[in-house]
Amino acid sequence: MKKILIIEDDTDIAELERDYLEMNGFICDIALNGKDGLEKSLDNDYSLIVADIMLPDINGFDICQRLRTKKQTPVMFLSARSDDISKVRGLGLGADDYMTKPFSPNEFVARIRAHISRFERLSGNMSSGAITVRNLKINKASHKVYVNDSEIILPNKEFDLLLFLAQNPNITFSKDMLFDRVWGLDALGDISTVTVHIQRIRDKIETDNDKYIETVWGVGYRFRG
Repeated sequence: MKKILIIEDDTDIAELERDYLEMNGFICDIALNGKDGLEKSLDNDYSLIVADIMLPDINGFDICQRLRTKKQTPVMFLSARSDDISKVRGLGLGADDYMTKPFSPNEFVARIRAHISRFERLSGNMSSGAITVRNLKINKASHKVYVNDSEIILPNKEFDLLLFLAQNPNITFSKDMLFDRVWGLDALGDISTVTVHIQRIRDKIETDNDKYIETVWGVGYRFRG
């Protein structure tokens, strides 16, 4: 059975979320403040974490940011804050989804199922030595990329950049971070090369109906798993 962590300081809402999830076959833990939520999320293997943003001591944004340095557990924000700035920030920090209160119980459960399924599929792909997402296959061992079973030739840095993003799905990286991770801290060049390489990769692997690399405006890029 899948285990969910609910981080919510309002006991009534936390218990309501738990009831919806348990009725659909999930096991749930509840943390009523940010500190306990962060500790539980790091110390246990959850299938997904549902977190409020406005929490005592440590807010949901900080929890997500700290968690992402250790784990890739799917995170869904469920918050009363409905402004676009909060949504962009939350997704930019690596959250997989953002719902606002009040929420539809059926949609809430459906989204959680979808994120768990996608995470398990990606995790299985990465452990097998290849990453397969829809029509894209990245073979780490052979250093080859396929779209619809046709090989796509990518130079080394384009392959390294695509692989890094695909190994960290749904996490937004700034151009500076990508330049450091892929080109190295001592590399000569300009971070604008990241934009150029992203565009070249998109031209080779994407179609109008099948997108893999998303631009998070004002933040950076992320791979849509």
